[in-house]
Amino acid sequence: MAATIDRNEVTSVRSRFAWLGGIAAAMWIVASCVSAQTVKIWPRIAPGSEHWTYHAKTVKGPNGAQVIDVSTPTITAFLPPRDKATGTGVIVAPGGAFIALEIDLEGREVARWLQVHGIAAFLLQYRLMQPPPGGGFPSMRAMDAASKLAIADGIQAMKAVREHAKQWGVDPHRIGIVGFSAGGTVATGVMMSGDASARPDFVGDIYGGPFGGLKTVPAGLPPVFLAWAQDDQIGTHTALKVFVDLSAHGYTPEAHAFYAGHHAFGMKKQGTTSDHWIDEFYWWLQARGLTRRG
Repeated sequence: MAATIDRNEVTSVRSRFAWLGGIAAAMWIVASCVSAQTVKIWPRIAPGSEHWTYHAKTVKGPNGAQVIDVSTPTITAFLPPRDKATGTGVIVAPGGAFIALEIDLEGREVARWLQVHGIAAFLLQYRLMQPPPGGGFPSMRAMDAASKLAIADGIQAMKAVREHAKQWGVDPHRIGIVGFSAGGTVATGVMMSGDASARPDFVGDIYGGPFGGLKTVPAGLPPVFLAWAQDDQIGTHTALKVFVDLSAHGYTPEAHAFYAGHHAFGMKKQGTTSDHWIDEFYWWLQARGLTRRG
């Protein structure tokens, strides 16, 4: 007797397979994140913090976890499976006024998105100063001093990723950096490194950059992607200034001035076009051939 097949049962089986496929995909993402490798980027104590006695800790912030009191800079590798890897790598530098790192909103969530899309991500925890007594934001002078150490960490992170490129499955000539707010200052600082061989292959500056703009603009800078929201006074002042300075020297940075999103939109979903900055960033990488397997 021929077997009869119930159409509803077929649909149910297909649904279970789809569900299991989704679970399997989620499992490799979780496994990759759980086993993410964290390494110190300096062989010894980071220069300039030899006498620091505080240690990194995670606290709860309004947008998820924040890391404070970083004295030992590290990178954590979020690697895609080898069969999905494009060979492109991105160092991710969260913001936080150099007194904290928005480690979820501008860090892990960004790294995992890139990882899922075949791009190796390296989450940078750069050195931070301690908050001023009584709270509040540090002075511009204090942030300027802290930024110098953070930029040195960014440059060292770039060297570390290139040194481990083969181990981590990335092309040493396809490694960039994306930074947010204070992390954008780090990203542009790495871009401006006096050692051209230490510069990234591409840069993403998301509502950040030095408040005084780029004091000098040397030759041979890599391609730059910029994004900010027009209702963000900080981002408009900093990222727009980077765009103007680069354009004045013959560079053609990609720039997205979203109509709204406020400062520190990161991976936040607000129903504004800024929700899609990371898609724009990915398409920009795609147009440069950086999302194809190298």
